[in-house]
Amino acid sequence: MNTRTRVLTGTALAVALGAGTFGAVSASAAQPEGAPAVVAKKDGETNEKNFTTTTHLTVDAATRAARAALEAAQKENQKVTVAVVDRNGNTIVTLRGDGAGPQSYESAQRKAFTAVSWNAPTSVLVGRLAQTPNLKDIPGTLFLGGGTPVQAKGAPVAGIGVAGAPSGDLDEKYAKAGVDALEN
Repeated sequence: MNTRTRVLTGTALAVALGAGTFGAVSASAAQPEGAPAVVAKKDGETNEKNFTTTTHLTVDAATRAARAALEAAQKENQKVTVAVVDRNGNTIVTLRGDGAGPQSYESAQRKAFTAVSWNAPTSVLVGRLAQTPNLKDIPGTLFLGGGTPVQAKGAPVAGIGVAGAPSGDLDEKYAKAGVDALEN
């Protein structure tokens, strides 16, 4: 084979492989077999029975809540970290106050996660450990006072966790100040 034939053959092979790969990628992006179809109706409407609607805090609201919690702690000369997580436990914002201990960052996130997961203040959840001690083994949780859920119509939409004050009661007091900032 001469050089020109080899180049043309190689190019054709590369194009064929590329098309096959693109087709495979396109095919894998298709709706899985057996999954319910979302049927578009006129004017872009969809079949609503296939969807749920959830409420989430905006970044601005989460920041406002975190700032309120941090300021409540600072007024009492406490060095804390504040974390706000969404309904799924994903961190929206974390504010580490000046001088807050290194352990407070993770502790605040875990308290917020625990509060939103059970839709209850973590101080209440500490009492449940007596009946079910293995709750503390669930990854990402921390059963110490300082976490408070944020609710919309009684359902949890976020959690605020505070860590670093000398007691869980103080941490929870500051977390509650963050929730209160959202209600005003």
